[in-house]
This record gives sequence, C-alpha cells and structure tokens, in this order.
Amino acid sequence: MAAIRPLVDTYFVRTYYVCMNLTLSVDDEIVVAARQRAEALGTSVNQLIRDYLEQLAGKSDPRADAQEFERLARKANGNSRGWKFNREEIHERR
Repeated sequence: MAAIRPLVDTYFVRTYYVCMNLTLSVDDEIVVAARQRAEALGTSVNQLIRDYLEQLAGKSDPRADAQEFERLARKANGNSRGWKFNREEIHERR
C-alpha cells in the first residue's frame, strides 16, 4: 500500500506575526489628557494602549511580575508560627 502524501508541503511552512491596526472613538478631551499623561510618563498614548491590551489579554512581563511578587512578599509580613510545608500535607485530598 502506498503512503498518502499531505497536500501541503509542511517542510517550508512559515509563521508570520503581523500587527493589526485598531481604530477607536474617543472624546477629544480624553485624548488630550491621555497625551499629557503619556508625555509625563515618557511614552506615547499608543504604547500605553498597547501595554493595556497586552495586560488585558494575559500577556505580561515576567520581570515585572517577579518584581511585583517580591514587593508584595516584603509588604505581607507573614508569620507561619513555625509551621513548615510538608509535601504529603500539601497534596493531601480533603
């Protein structure tokens, strides 16, 4: 029996990532205030919106996440009262 050949030559398949343009309707006053805020932050409104959408989509910066975790851990002042994690207890079904 002869082998069935795929219809697409997968050896030369490439993946391309493209940027999508997005048009928004925003009041002029908001755009002016956003531009002033972006300028004060040393960035652009476009970059602020891009960052927000990446965060909204769940895409985040691992370094920033680690810094935020460290900041929150230092702020927590937790006290385990001497209790230490035990592998069996952690994975025990209740």
